[in-house]
Amino acid sequence: MRDIDTTELEISLLLEAVYQKYGYDFRQYSEAHIKRRIMNSRAMSGLENISQMQSKVLNDEAFASKLLQDLSITVTEMFRDPAFYRSIRENVIPVLKTYPFIKIWHAGCSTGQEAYSMAIIMQEEGLYDRTTIYATDFNQLALSHAKEGIFSNSMMKEYTTNYQLSGGKESFSGYYTSSYDNVIMNQSLKKNIVWANHNLVTDSVFAEVQLILCRNVLIYFNRNLQNKVQRLFYDSLVNGGILCLGSKESLRFTDLNEDYTEVDKKQRIYKKDY
Repeated sequence: MRDIDTTELEISLLLEAVYQKYGYDFRQYSEAHIKRRIMNSRAMSGLENISQMQSKVLNDEAFASKLLQDLSITVTEMFRDPAFYRSIRENVIPVLKTYPFIKIWHAGCSTGQEAYSMAIIMQEEGLYDRTTIYATDFNQLALSHAKEGIFSNSMMKEYTTNYQLSGGKESFSGYYTSSYDNVIMNQSLKKNIVWANHNLVTDSVFAEVQLILCRNVLIYFNRNLQNKVQRLFYDSLVNGGILCLGSKESLRFTDLNEDYTEVDKKQRIYKKDY
């Protein structure tokens, strides 16, 4: 008799059911990450085991939608890791200024805070009028939130500090309007952001761009999927284009390590070789 971990088998069957029924592919996500999310979702739903989750996924679209939300990655904030955005101003903006028109792809944008952060930088650098930011995610609920640009007022103190540490040139409060417990991002920031549904796991090249930001998403993928997505990014970048990864990510162990030059090793910023 084969020695098979029952929980791992149940998870595998559940992910296969999600993919076959709804087209969302989590089968090559990090095992530890996906197991943690599924076990938490099972506990919150009050089900006894993962097999019951599979049955509900196949027969209950509301439950499936909730599970998809639980499995997606929505950790983000304005000017997250201020030193990264300072490096963008110092090392990436001079490159972008050489292009007559600028296309930026923010892959895995979640609820949009980092896309708005990039819009602010481009505006302050006098580049926004000739820039299009493609902000994509497979989580439609997160995308809808991002498009609205409405965030909790309670986060503004932290976001303001991040902005200042990133080298912000204006008053951060000038970029939003307060309304009761929330703030609404200015329309001037929204005008050149295109919000779109795109799945890094299953979809192909989105656009030819000069800059790609995908920070702290690949850490949730296994090695094979990381290489697949890195190939997607490489094919999407113009020669000399810039790729920005998260603080815990690197090109070092990928198939494309030799095809980029480090711009900022610490901040994980790379330039595609000609």
